Amino acid sequence: MELARTDFYLDGRWVTATGADTVEVQNPATEEVVASVPAGSAADVDRAVAAARAAFDGWAGAAPADRAQALHRLHTALAARSDEIARTVALELGTPLKVATRVQAGLPLTVLRGYVDLAGRAPAEHTVGNSLVVREPVGVVGAITPWNYPLHQVVAKLAPALAAGCPVVLKPSELTPLVAYLLFDAIDEAGFPPGVVNLVTGTGPQVGAAIAAHPDVDMVSFTGSTATGRQISHLAADRIARVALELGGKSANVILDDADLATAVKVGVGNAFLNSGQTCTAWTRMLVHRARYEEALALAAQAAAGYRLGDPFDPATRLGPLVSAAQRERVREHVARGLADGGRLVAGGPDAPVPDRGFFVAPTVIADVDPDSALAQEEVFGPVLAVIPVDDDEHAVAVANNSRYGLAGAVWSADTDRALAVARRMRTGAVDINGAPFNPLAPFGGYKQSGLGRELGSYGLDEFLQTKAIQR
Repeated sequence: MELARTDFYLDGRWVTATGADTVEVQNPATEEVVASVPAGSAADVDRAVAAARAAFDGWAGAAPADRAQALHRLHTALAARSDEIARTVALELGTPLKVATRVQAGLPLTVLRGYVDLAGRAPAEHTVGNSLVVREPVGVVGAITPWNYPLHQVVAKLAPALAAGCPVVLKPSELTPLVAYLLFDAIDEAGFPPGVVNLVTGTGPQVGAAIAAHPDVDMVSFTGSTATGRQISHLAADRIARVALELGGKSANVILDDADLATAVKVGVGNAFLNSGQTCTAWTRMLVHRARYEEALALAAQAAAGYRLGDPFDPATRLGPLVSAAQRERVREHVARGLADGGRLVAGGPDAPVPDRGFFVAPTVIADVDPDSALAQEEVFGPVLAVIPVDDDEHAVAVANNSRYGLAGAVWSADTDRALAVARRMRTGAVDINGAPFNPLAPFGGYKQSGLGRELGSYGLDEFLQTKAIQR
């Protein structure tokens, strides 16, 4: 055991946990226990929510410039810890250090910087007839975040909530809680007023459920599986509380017959395997016109072969482990079922070599996947790409939309107007054309069972505001 945290962050200070229960944190690359954190209880949530409720009036009434300054101080404190953040994520999640530095540590800083600017602007007011329409903070926010991007997903909730004037109670994933302690060390250094930001670690059934059901939590913002999001919704619905949900995905990467095939396949495979496939927006279904299908499969196999499995701290490693033994088994089951349902193994698979220790799954490409099969319909959350042939643009749109999810997607074509026409018809919250870069100021969220509401930029800020009409 290398590290044992025994505290929560409540009412502006570190407080020793009173319960004896703990949650162990594993290094998924070695299977060793490297840390433990307190397993919080409903009583701990009560204390955190009470602190947030007491802080609400002061924080909601603070000048926008003061909230912006607090977020600026947090950005400075967090940036100073960026190397430690990347190493911590590599340790507790297994993300290769190079990727952890760029994405796991770098992206949250970019998002936070944007909210420093947005926090300094008072919400716009306007007049409709004899009514003054104003925007106000929604209240105390309960944030429940996942393990796959353990800092980014926190910042995507915490920053806009704080910018809007809402105190927050955070429960990070019990699988990757260590980076949250680095964040709260930075929060403590930034000097937020007591009670504005609170941390309670523990499991979903104990801490997460207590937050979602708490009568003094005005809004629950959750990122995770669709199944858990459904449970969160039920708990919040009992008291008519607002929810924002960022849930699962089964995104389609549509490669039209005039696309730059080599680039489209290479980028598509990279997107599907990012973070060992543990990304909700991953393009896990590759749809290719039949005329270029076999060529695309050869390119996909070649790309997959370049993903070296290994130690996240080894610069040569391109693909780390999955987060846990349970996740590894789920992914293995998906691969076995995909092959049993008629899929053709193109790369990887159950017999491909992997390191002796660690929760590794070989990067896998399966062709001839039936669009209605489990592999095409269910979120795998591992380095597994399903390739599906399509006949034309109409067929591609139909297959892309044949999903209960609608989080992200992509279209590739030499004709940008043609690609845009396909993108407009895809029932999903975001679509990238020809590998366009991620935009942290654009709205992020899903259609259908991929969620409710939007994160990032001004759209994410709007989630934490409510509207009042004052008649004069």
